[in-house]
Amino acid sequence: RAAGIIGLGMAFWAYLLRCADGSYYVGHADNIDHRLSEHQLGHFPGYTHKRRPVTLVWSEYFLNRDDAKASKHQIKGWSRAKKEALIARDYARISILARNAGARSELELPPTACPEPVEGPFDRLRAGGKLQG
Repeated sequence: RAAGIIGLGMAFWAYLLRCADGSYYVGHADNIDHRLSEHQLGHFPGYTHKRRPVTLVWSEYFLNRDDAKASKHQIKGWSRAKKEALIARDYARISILARNAGARSELELPPTACPEPVEGPFDRLRAGGKLQG
């Protein structure tokens, strides 16, 4: 699975979880499956501990830990609308939200809207599939 992707070397991930209360948690890990399990089981006190269950809604593979960590910190600073655009893999909307930070209220999704996770190329790898270009 994630920690043993053949041919990619060591795997590092930035990820986004949707918590039971509808909030989002951003993290990074070298073994995303193990880390997700730790979140679900409440192994660590912290943000997700009282907001379980959590759902993995976005993740991305990085070649090194520093890049995964930098991505996590960048996403942590994003608005809810920008995070939801990332989940939907709507990169055009992310760009619009980045350029129009002052006009976010016009671009925000309704508070009850929760985009469904969209499968990305590395989601297929974790599921045992092949990466296609």
